[in-house]
Amino acid sequence: MAKVTVPDHGSFDVEEGTKLTLALEDNGVQVLHRCGGKAKCTTCRVEVINGEFGDLTEIEQEAFKKKGVEENLRLSCQVRVNGNCEVKPMMTVESSGLDAGPRPAE
Repeated sequence: MAKVTVPDHGSFDVEEGTKLTLALEDNGVQVLHRCGGKAKCTTCRVEVINGEFGDLTEIEQEAFKKKGVEENLRLSCQVRVNGNCEVKPMMTVESSGLDAGPRPAE
């Protein structure tokens, strides 16, 4: 198990290998994922405060290039929890007033 910490939401244990978007959503953090986890909308982006998710995937690089997203962010629909981490969702249901979007696949 890995511990995921989210400012203003606390910490929770997650099985390693879980998609970060699902780990957040399943633990009460209403992160957006408007495209359903297909890395098209970038609404699920998170700031990585602590922890490691490896190099940006090609799909993240393409999405970020198209949207002009900062380098210290990751798409939570494209990374899996592989150890303790602290992340800050950039867009949530509460902050945007939008519906979260379709649930990403496992």
